[in-house]
Amino acid sequence: MTIPVSDRPVVLRAEGLCFGFPKSAVFKDFGVTIPPGVTWVGGDESTGKTTLLRLLAGDLAAQSGVMEINGIHLSGQAQAYRRQVFWVDPRTETFDALTPQSYWDRVRREFPGISGKLLKDLIDGFSLAPHMEKSLYMLSTGTKRKVFLAAAFASGATVTLLDEPFAALDRASISLVLELLREAVSHPHRAWLVADYEAPPGVQLVATIPLHS
Repeated sequence: MTIPVSDRPVVLRAEGLCFGFPKSAVFKDFGVTIPPGVTWVGGDESTGKTTLLRLLAGDLAAQSGVMEINGIHLSGQAQAYRRQVFWVDPRTETFDALTPQSYWDRVRREFPGISGKLLKDLIDGFSLAPHMEKSLYMLSTGTKRKVFLAAAFASGATVTLLDEPFAALDRASISLVLELLREAVSHPHRAWLVADYEAPPGVQLVATIPLHS
């Protein structure tokens, strides 16, 4: 289900985005407006789902184009822009030496508005308590992803970017993520972008971004 974007205010706007590799253009004059709520970024393998999230996060530099969140432009106010976006590549090894708590402490410094109560609830909901003293490299793929997801949902970021959030999760954790996304649908000021092959089931979407190779 998709609610027309025009019915809601714009949180994130991108215009004229161009990005590609020497022999392959991924995005050419790409534009999108993202309202509060949940937006699905859909597409098959190698259609640019992760690349788009990285561009919107300011983690990857576009060759041209404009991006802004609530009027703050990435080009002129990069730090202020990035402080509004939660993004972590679930495949990253950057934080592997940290324990879950050390990672969340790092996130807390970046997002002072993080909800300690929600984080605690998510530690319980994702059954992370037995893994608190382990370094991330010691965790299974699914458990490591839960650590990142707990931070994402608790962060309070204006824009939260989720790349294949259900991959490698157990059934109970998938249900929890879906519950959190259903709650996010009605938020008046925050936006969640979910990049995946299929739309999250049972979640009322405010917009869809179909990508094609």
